Amino acid sequence: MRAIIPVAGVGSRLRPHTYTLPKVLLNVAGKPILGHILDELVQQGFKEATIITGYMKELVEEYVTKNYSLKCDFVEQSELKGLGHAIWLARHTFTDEPLFIILGDTIFDVNLGSVLASSHNSLGVKTVEDPRRFGVVEMSNDGKTVAKLVEKPEVPPTNLAIVGLYFIKKPRLLAECLEEIVSNDIRTRGEYQLTDALQQMIDKGEQFTTFPVEGWYDCGKPETMLATNRYLLERKPHSRECSDTIVIPPVYIASSAVVERSVVGPFATVAEGAIVLNSIVRDSIISDYATVDQSMLDRSIVGNNAQVRGNFRRINVGDSSEVDFSTP
Repeated sequence: MRAIIPVAGVGSRLRPHTYTLPKVLLNVAGKPILGHILDELVQQGFKEATIITGYMKELVEEYVTKNYSLKCDFVEQSELKGLGHAIWLARHTFTDEPLFIILGDTIFDVNLGSVLASSHNSLGVKTVEDPRRFGVVEMSNDGKTVAKLVEKPEVPPTNLAIVGLYFIKKPRLLAECLEEIVSNDIRTRGEYQLTDALQQMIDKGEQFTTFPVEGWYDCGKPETMLATNRYLLERKPHSRECSDTIVIPPVYIASSAVVERSVVGPFATVAEGAIVLNSIVRDSIISDYATVDQSMLDRSIVGNNAQVRGNFRRINVGDSSEVDFSTP
């Protein structure tokens, strides 16, 4: 079975951090977002993956090839024309084996084993308050199969949203339907939508079921990224003793990080090579090789190699920046 992971997006809502890193390589709970996804796929027995890159593709390829033994095909989406377009570009990597498509900025908590054992195509869904920014599922009268899919409807027929997990039993048919929407320039809201191709599969007689995804965490904005950090730390708390420091779990403190005379946690990540001195850090992410000194940080993200010194603040500092609140 092959996983398809689209990661071409720019991540503009996570600037300034995405000026220097693609969104999927930002650190949550001690490793990049993409790393958490790949770890789960490897645990489920996946041996092959297609990763659809775009923005800063070289960094994504370097991270995956350096850290994972998966057989990976990298496909570039140089123009962002929608999720359907991204999957269409990867169609040459499809075989007759089932596919599992997962969006590269989504952390999920679901029993994948039962999903991958399904005898039908299946979509991960969640009931949401405002489904207008999602693909929406309308079920058949018996509630067992999908009757219709609608992409980002102004008037949603239901509150059942597709949340970025797709199990496809017949990849060749999906490729045919994607080819049809691209070659005939069938767009929704200006883009080629995967939802439209899946609807064509349904129209051709394919059955789709759904599976619930209660734990679904989108890392697309600073506040949701911090929420995902909290969730992951609660699932896999990691702690270590630090010199003259109070550690309040759950936290992640990398083995190479230096933390002294501080209070860290709860819900704090201190990544590889980071330095935290004389500070209070809670509900925050201190990224690789960043320095925090004489500061109190809450609900903050400090980028790679950034430096924050002095005073109590809530901040969102990008990579290689320097913020100094100390009095001269």
